[in-house]
Amino acid sequence: MSNIAKFLAKRQDREEGVGSNAKAIPFNKQDYQSLKRECLERKTLFRDPTFPADSESLGYNELGRYSFKTRGVEWKRPKELCSNPQFIVDGAKRTDICQGALGDCWLLAAIASLTLDNNILERVVPPGQNFTDDYAGIFHFQFWQYGEWVDVVIDDQLPTKDGKLLFVHSAEGSEFWSALLEKAYAKLNGTYEALSGGSTNEGFEDFTGGIAENYELSKAPPHLFKIIQKALGLGSLLGCSIDITSSYETEAVTSLKLVKGHAYSVTGAEEVHYIGRPMQLVRMRNPWGQVEWTGPWSDNSNEWNNVRPEEKAKLDYSAEDGEFWMAYSDFIKHFSKLEICNLTPDTLTSDEVGHWNYCQFEGNWRVGSTAGGCRNNPATFCSNVQFVIKLEDVDDDPHDGEDGCTLLVGLMQKDGRKDKRFGRDLNTIGFAIYEVLHTYKGRNNIHLGPDVLLRKRSVAGSSTFINLREMSERFKLPPGEYIIIPSTFEPHRKGSFILRVFTEKEVAASPMDSDITANLKKDSISESDVDPHFKHLFVQIAGNDSEVSVVELQKILDIFASERTDIKTDGFTLETCRDIVSLLDKDGSGKLGLVEFYTLWIKIQRYLEIFKSRDTDNSGTMSSHEMRDAVKEAGFQVNSEILQVIISRYANQQYAIDFDSFVGCLIRLEMLFKMFQLIDKKNTGKIGLDILQWLCLAIS
Repeated sequence: MSNIAKFLAKRQDREEGVGSNAKAIPFNKQDYQSLKRECLERKTLFRDPTFPADSESLGYNELGRYSFKTRGVEWKRPKELCSNPQFIVDGAKRTDICQGALGDCWLLAAIASLTLDNNILERVVPPGQNFTDDYAGIFHFQFWQYGEWVDVVIDDQLPTKDGKLLFVHSAEGSEFWSALLEKAYAKLNGTYEALSGGSTNEGFEDFTGGIAENYELSKAPPHLFKIIQKALGLGSLLGCSIDITSSYETEAVTSLKLVKGHAYSVTGAEEVHYIGRPMQLVRMRNPWGQVEWTGPWSDNSNEWNNVRPEEKAKLDYSAEDGEFWMAYSDFIKHFSKLEICNLTPDTLTSDEVGHWNYCQFEGNWRVGSTAGGCRNNPATFCSNVQFVIKLEDVDDDPHDGEDGCTLLVGLMQKDGRKDKRFGRDLNTIGFAIYEVLHTYKGRNNIHLGPDVLLRKRSVAGSSTFINLREMSERFKLPPGEYIIIPSTFEPHRKGSFILRVFTEKEVAASPMDSDITANLKKDSISESDVDPHFKHLFVQIAGNDSEVSVVELQKILDIFASERTDIKTDGFTLETCRDIVSLLDKDGSGKLGLVEFYTLWIKIQRYLEIFKSRDTDNSGTMSSHEMRDAVKEAGFQVNSEILQVIISRYANQQYAIDFDSFVGCLIRLEMLFKMFQLIDKKNTGKIGLDILQWLCLAIS
């Protein structure tokens, strides 16, 4: 119950803007301003109890307590490392970031790209932090995490060896913003070691809230250079790398001074005139701050002598700073992957760049209810959550010259890096896109079932299912309405996800789910409607008082269920029997009279008919994935959130529902709907309760 309350409270916070960059959520409930104020009042330097300066924060395996790599590590504050430490000197620059003894070049490439736009940088690195005014040994940074921004507080104790920073550091030695940023990100992910190995796009996304694209350069689309230029024009962040074939090639330097298995930033894409013909160039940045490409168009190479002076003057091409130009043709020849992070509209404050339109949804794969797996699993696929998007306007100035609506779809699963230390694998994830049939256009208050989804093919979707944090792809579709169905490859795989959609034009998008409704018919049975044979049986059952108590009802229902060989039951609970009496007891006696018991009997016969029709394998139970349609047939329409609660309460460990649980669920639903309708006198769909009313209803 507490988890449900937390979920509802979180949804309310979202509606109030909590979790935006302007209202970031304090990570570990640590409020930066309060903690700093306390330290200043006590005249002490902050020590973070949630990420202490010891081996536990370094790692769990290669950086674990007994690893040779952590021998001799000392945690020191910047003021112990140099006489005049600075947070940022003359603005944050790409050359401030040099890699240390941690395999997180992917992260450093993302940090380097941040420095290209000060507005983006200040969303991650709040300004005004320093080692002079009101210094208290405490700093804070903000990161995007699965749909919301969090504010991470750290102390400034950094791991060192032989008096030097062990991990990321600035080239000139007295600047510490990048080292502190790395520490905050390590805290967010549990340890420094958790940052080892990754994709630049992961850093891009966590610094911006943007959505990533990946391109295999050996299969580069024909208009990729234009896509790169358009991405840079939209303020996107770009990174690239060269694949390795074995661990021996990690960070091996090629004959032309490119580093394999190493993350680079792409910082520019320009077309110049070379000996009178156009030449496409891209600008790269090595986070090491050294080791540069020595091939054509490298710093001071002969090619620059044949470029128009006015074009050459615009391009910085001679500094030994780890940044260099190369021909686009060489770029796709020598590099393996390109990663683009497209930014959300709220990230971009400049009117000089264009803006994407953006939609974001949260969802869960819950075993037994919404973890339906891919379409290879027709019995469960349609139980996955669904989202609808309406594309109306085609793109302006399409890069490929073809009309259509561009959309980027990103499906991200949560907490994979944090769970690495526990040996947990990521789910294999993907998504399918279906065009909405004319019958259902304009509606988002339904959940499409097998009669629709299994009778038609998807029009688009992820090219594969893969066990990465995020699966994202770019599509171009004709105007129309589409359903996006995110799923794991196999059914019955638990997980939480974020689905994000970027479009060039404004669109309408929302979860596709059933309205919450109930077809509650008034019981209009009178004593004259009761069959004489049933009356005779009732007298025998009820005894002298002619009424059935809760305990007597339990015995009667258990006898009824035990005499049937076609259904399974482990017995009706007293709670279910109390719910039945509470629902049907008209005179407040706490028992069921003849008419009330006859009403129950009719209900049970109807519920049995529904239950049997859903027991397709004649097991005597019903699959939890059948529950949505079974409940609907009984007169109740529920959405995925309610369905998940129903399954967690009424299904067994094998996610099957026996007959007594099915009856208990339907009785409880009817009772709750009737309670709500009684209090919602104006039929607004909302009710307000004081504490007395809430407790009385909850306990009853």
